[in-house]
Amino acid sequence: MKKTMKHTVALAAILVMGFGYNVNAMHIFEGYLEPKWCIMWGVIAIPFFVIGCMRIKEILNGDRKNMVLMAMCGAFIFILSALKIPSVVGSCSHPTGVGLSAVIFGPFVTAVLGTIVLIFQAVLLAHGGLTTLGANSCSMAIAGPILSYVIYKICTKCRVSSRISIFLAAVVGDIFTYCVTSFQLGLAFPVNGSVAAATVNYLGIFAVTQVPIAIAEGILTVLIFDFLIKYSKDQLKELHVAGIVKEKIK
Repeated sequence: MKKTMKHTVALAAILVMGFGYNVNAMHIFEGYLEPKWCIMWGVIAIPFFVIGCMRIKEILNGDRKNMVLMAMCGAFIFILSALKIPSVVGSCSHPTGVGLSAVIFGPFVTAVLGTIVLIFQAVLLAHGGLTTLGANSCSMAIAGPILSYVIYKICTKCRVSSRISIFLAAVVGDIFTYCVTSFQLGLAFPVNGSVAAATVNYLGIFAVTQVPIAIAEGILTVLIFDFLIKYSKDQLKELHVAGIVKEKIK
């Protein structure tokens, strides 16, 4: 087994043993939000999903081999976001895994992959819910990936080391997911009529568990991306991944 793969497997094992697997912990779970919020977040998520489907079709028409890489990114999201520990009532803290897909395929494709993952987790693992799918998609599959993509683009334009760029993209995207989730919960359950106060309260609770999780996710994402650079560099070039076309990973 190659050295990079050994490191990846070892870190993945540490994540699994460290965070555990608790089927009682969830994304925003079924029935927790009022119908008006479920509808609102669902409507916001739909355009991203539709554009993402169109983008996936375009990518696969260009090269069917990209399906394997896309499936791997989806599996990465599924596995990492299933590693969860209880945090705020009605939600939980866990890695998201969306940074890798956002960097490689962009935020719209990641919106589709993330939403599919959320559906499977809701149906098979009772992790999240179908009525809250729109809210969970907006936070984990849309907002987080968008910021991850933007952070990575900015870093590569500023000639920041590729590994640092990937790390920051994964970490910031993960944390931003929970900023959005905190806002969603604050909007649904304001404190004394204040959405801001409720959001700050949720953020404070999430930060205790989410910051170390985000850092661990960033390290693992770097290792996986490093592995892809080594064995799938030409494919990443064809996908026009920033920082890959002009330079080798530093």
